[in-house]
Amino acid sequence: MILARVVGTVVSSHKPEKLNGIKLLLLEKIDPITLKGKNDFVISMDTVGAGIHEIVFYVSGSSAKYTSVTGGGLPSDSAITGIVDFIEKDGLYTYEKYKA
Repeated sequence: MILARVVGTVVSSHKPEKLNGIKLLLLEKIDPITLKGKNDFVISMDTVGAGIHEIVFYVSGSSAKYTSVTGGGLPSDSAITGIVDFIEKDGLYTYEKYKA
């Protein structure tokens, strides 16, 4: 799983019918300690109801096909599978959702 921040949305009116109704979000990978963006972006299918500026984790490759939203033969290479509540390293919190 990879940490990222939701930085935008992607809208596509021409896509396979199976993708209709699935929210596509633009993610920027982040450093888990500084929370700074790495200027490395990915478009990911939202399976958990994530919103703009939230820190999420996502899976890529074949793992992205194993969620309740993306299962069933959807063409998927990236799926958001969780919204982060906090990040702790060595006993120190580097991120707390409800304090941000």
